[in-house]
Amino acid sequence: MKILEVKKINKTLAKKQVLFDVNFSVEEGEIYGFLWPNWAWKTTTMKSILWLIEPESGEIVIFWEKWLTLESKKKIGFMPENTYLYKHLTWREFLEFNWKFFWLKWQELDKKVQELLKRVGLEKAADKYLKDYSKWMLQRVGLAQSIINNPKLLFLDEPMSGLDPIWRKMVKDLIVSLRKEGTTVFFNTHILADVEEICDKISIINYWKIIVENKKVSEINWRLEDFFIEKVTVTEIN
Repeated sequence: MKILEVKKINKTLAKKQVLFDVNFSVEEGEIYGFLWPNWAWKTTTMKSILWLIEPESGEIVIFWEKWLTLESKKKIGFMPENTYLYKHLTWREFLEFNWKFFWLKWQELDKKVQELLKRVGLEKAADKYLKDYSKWMLQRVGLAQSIINNPKLLFLDEPMSGLDPIWRKMVKDLIVSLRKEGTTVFFNTHILADVEEICDKISIINYWKIIVENKKVSEINWRLEDFFIEKVTVTEIN
């Protein structure tokens, strides 16, 4: 069953059209990779889906509804590419702040914070101010806040950017475990090895258009890197 449908959305920014009839769908329970070369407007696509910006035309269906309702928002998690965090808060305080957005029970807060600290490997840094965190630590803080509400649909914008191989594996393992717990995961990335390892399906966007739509990774009979380069190169030539 399709938990997300994007139907021919178009978007213009600064008088320039940056999305042309973008079209794809995500099935419930999938890990879905959204791939791109540089300047493909992948983040604009994700922000349009979440109505952080409004597309001029097209249709977006999330949780089988044509509008992003308050109830739908409660079931969504989102980690942006650049995590805009409150640097004067500690990691623990930041999670407590985010907890309030979902009207969750305060009795469960301490347990949930400890669980998240453990899942992203930051148990020893819970009371450290975010301004003192490195980029890779902030990346994991952003990931933790995106799953604080146990989302049914999770959007991650380059979740493994800036991470070393050890922590990239941690994020991949976390994404797989979330899928097992019932979360559908949609993420942007250009790290093709990670996609090849954990994704069920992919779409590729290039020059503002979808050039590969809803392709099963298991049906790609050659290296994903070669498949990606071939598709992107053909688009550039044409």
